Amino acid sequence: MENADVIEVEVAYGRPDEQVILPLKVPEGTTVEEAIRRSGILERFPEIDLAKNKVGIFGKLCKLDQPLRAGDRVEIYRPLIANPKEVTKKHRRKA
Repeated sequence: MENADVIEVEVAYGRPDEQVILPLKVPEGTTVEEAIRRSGILERFPEIDLAKNKVGIFGKLCKLDQPLRAGDRVEIYRPLIANPKEVTKKHRRKA
């Protein structure tokens, strides 16, 4: 039987050339930042800077000190390289 104090979560990050979702077992009460650090994803993707990259749980922005619940997927977002509204306007002008 599993220890009730351990929960399963995932840490996800994607680039155009690679996307990863890492399953992780962490103690109940673990924060978003702690899960990211435990996952090893910062070593695999050294471009991630938690002071700059936004994070979320299932597409909803959150803070690094947010405690996790069983089944949560922590997502690390890359900065936008273009304003989505400007890109849409540009595409409409071309059409």
